Amino acid sequence: MATCFRLRGCLTLHLPTAPAIRGLRPRADCLVATTRPSPGPAPIRRYARGTEGLSSALLRTDGFVGGRWLSAASTFPVYDPASGAELGLVADCGVSEARAAVRAAYEAFCTWKGVSAKERSSFLRKWYDLMIQNKDDLAKIITAESGKPLKEAQGEILYSANFLEWFSEEARRVYGDVIYTPAKERRALVLKQPVGVAAVITPWNFPSAMITRKVGAALAAGCTVVVKPAEDTPFSALALAQLANQAGIPPGVYNVIPCSQKKAMEVGEALCTDPLVSKISFTGSTATGKVLLHHAANSVKRVSMELGGHAPFIVFDSANVDQAVAGAMVSKFRNSGQTCVCSNRFLVQRGIHDSFVKKFAEAIKTNLCVGNGFEERTTQGPLINEKAVEKVEKHVIDAISKGATVVTGGKRHQVGKNFFEPTLLSNVTQEMLCSREETFGPLAPVIKFDTEEEAVAIANAANVGLAGYFYSQDLAQIWRVAEQLEVGMVGVNEGLISSVECPFGGVKQSGLGREGSKYGIDEYLELKYVCFGGL
Repeated sequence: MATCFRLRGCLTLHLPTAPAIRGLRPRADCLVATTRPSPGPAPIRRYARGTEGLSSALLRTDGFVGGRWLSAASTFPVYDPASGAELGLVADCGVSEARAAVRAAYEAFCTWKGVSAKERSSFLRKWYDLMIQNKDDLAKIITAESGKPLKEAQGEILYSANFLEWFSEEARRVYGDVIYTPAKERRALVLKQPVGVAAVITPWNFPSAMITRKVGAALAAGCTVVVKPAEDTPFSALALAQLANQAGIPPGVYNVIPCSQKKAMEVGEALCTDPLVSKISFTGSTATGKVLLHHAANSVKRVSMELGGHAPFIVFDSANVDQAVAGAMVSKFRNSGQTCVCSNRFLVQRGIHDSFVKKFAEAIKTNLCVGNGFEERTTQGPLINEKAVEKVEKHVIDAISKGATVVTGGKRHQVGKNFFEPTLLSNVTQEMLCSREETFGPLAPVIKFDTEEEAVAIANAANVGLAGYFYSQDLAQIWRVAEQLEVGMVGVNEGLISSVECPFGGVKQSGLGREGSKYGIDEYLELKYVCFGGL
């Protein structure tokens, strides 16, 4: 029997540098994707069958508008991607519910913007405290609806809650300016004021953290929000609504309108075109972001976009191979490769290429365990749906047909229809789909290069630029490459870069604006210049 070791794969803060893979001690209780096939599917213990094991107090199925739970004329099902079990039927809100939520948010804004920064800070802190008190139940909901391993879900909840804590503190640090003008009898003031109602549209891969990163900043600034969560993972957004209500956040300040994929387009358009909405914040694909930008342009709304990535992971000859492999593991296979900052292209210099590929393959075979996210041994859960599996499969087949070599993995996993083996390809070229498109799955394609200039050119050839990573021990090279990479975030000898204290966002077609950090609250503030005369 092959063995496995649980991959360190969560977004918690201040994570230590990943240890060298060689020093890890494997576990002996797990079949790995690349072992010899067994007579039948590996047994998976079901911790949650439907909604069994999930908190009934937090598992809400209605929308949340104006401080009340709101049903809709129809519902849509939400499924566990690991088992296919139905988790529940959720209110399928449409355009009318979206407009009602916007009105509730606008009415609340008229009062909320006048609440003192200290009071807003206190509300956010209470919300944070409740998230920490309920962290285990919230994590189980994430695992049930998204499939990610429970340890990663627990990490997401801590990361998510920390945004509320961070912005509860930033709420009291919104400062203006006094400007002395050439005229002695005048003084100029610069005020920062909340933009108004913010429509927040979030993805399924981080169903809690992508909400609090936006909503924490918005509420701290004095804005109110309408959240449209992804149709695959609405329960996390609704659980946050339950806790926001318990924290005493006033009615209409935080609203949630879940909807099915069928209604997502019309609801998105309604939010982007409603005259009472002043701000759009979206995390998702570049294609969808462009559609929302088009809708928002007609009324010239403030927009923040965190869109697709195609992150390069460069390993130079001077790199510490063990450190690079450890960084590659956490950067590529966290959430089964379903993160926007996942490494999507591995560029490895010729002198170190064979050693890196060999050790990377060994790490994948030894350390990754595919299974249900509720299994303690699992490091790799399912992909979100069968369409996601088909895309990974398409990229693998295309690469093989054009000369790539499967080092390990390469096919669907026997555990279930939404599972794919962690896969490593070598002999990859720039003409292959996996080199040109974001895979969003557990596929690591390796491209060999010769010079620094060549690597930077390949990395910058993409029309997106969210994150990039590289490993080097050459200080001069580190400065050069860090400055030359056309991305919004760079990891130097580090595979995990997300932190609430640091600005998150990209360049090119990876989006507009920044989230988190001291800069995140500025996305929800307007500058107003006031001139005092006659002094």
